[in-house]
Amino acid sequence: MSDFYRVLLPLLGLLLGVLPGAVRGEFIDVLDLPARTSPLAERAPLNDVSRTGDNLVAVGQRGHILYSDYTGGHWQQARVPVSSDLTAVYFPSRAKGWAVGHDGVILHSADAGGSWSKQLDGRQIGALMQQHYAALAAAEPASEEWPLRLAEAQRMVEEGADKALLDVWFADERLGYAVGVFGLILRTDDGGQHWRPFGERTDNPQGLHLNAIGAVDGVPYIAGEQGLLLRWSAEQQRFVALQIPYAGSLFGVIGLRGELLVYGLRGHILRSTDAGASWSTLDSGLQSSITAAAWDGSGRIHLFSQAGHVLRLLPQGSSLEMLPQSVMAPIAGADFAADDSLALVGNRGVRSQRLP
Repeated sequence: MSDFYRVLLPLLGLLLGVLPGAVRGEFIDVLDLPARTSPLAERAPLNDVSRTGDNLVAVGQRGHILYSDYTGGHWQQARVPVSSDLTAVYFPSRAKGWAVGHDGVILHSADAGGSWSKQLDGRQIGALMQQHYAALAAAEPASEEWPLRLAEAQRMVEEGADKALLDVWFADERLGYAVGVFGLILRTDDGGQHWRPFGERTDNPQGLHLNAIGAVDGVPYIAGEQGLLLRWSAEQQRFVALQIPYAGSLFGVIGLRGELLVYGLRGHILRSTDAGASWSTLDSGLQSSITAAAWDGSGRIHLFSQAGHVLRLLPQGSSLEMLPQSVMAPIAGADFAADDSLALVGNRGVRSQRLP
């Protein structure tokens, strides 16, 4: 036997033992396949990072979820029941958090990100919509809206699990929202035990993508494509559209103490100090998209670009400072650790740094 086959045959045997389904051509849905543990997970593409108490949690491709100590210096891979790409993560409290991603997946952790369980996936969302809008149609048979929404629900049933959720936010451990493509929005009032469609309470008649959700001074905002910006109206009990001086895609919302920033394509950053009634444009000096934002322990807002830039909002709020970076790598998500070091995630995994 040649040396070539002496090497090849043991490798084939190993492959047959480790990946029998793959070799036999068996299909395993990523929603049924737990994320694989990998020593390279820390360097694999990651899409978002969120602080929970004194720790950090990051999510990314193939169901990878990592959690760290308070400095972000040591990361461990969490137990995750799916291999779907994950897009966002949010913790409203120290222990409880939610992550969302492709295939309509919603995951929940009750132990600060160490382990996760699945609450919902895209195979269930279409049926949920059918049930929800059928009940509304029965209660209001004269309405022209419910047949249209029922038809959309049927289309989603036929499409199967192919429904991407792009962001998640919770007001507390019970009330939360997940948003995604083609206007998909879900709400829970019981910590994710039950999710229900919320499109009929959202001013988005074109079904535009809902890219991000976040709260400023306790009020939720949703940022979407084509300049769509929605704010929760407690009086109307719905998300109402705001008029802004930009018609491109928005990727996020951040703010506190009356300061509201929205950001998106080609370096666009808009600022409002009156809850979105009027706006000014901040000059980022960038053509790269602004993809993430976070505030540090002193309450200073920072924004991050797809090309690796880091901007800090100056105290007067009307201008930005570009901070020097030794490594220019794409940034998809960012958050500050308990020691005020910065955790950045992107297509090269996660890295930690301190800002001047």
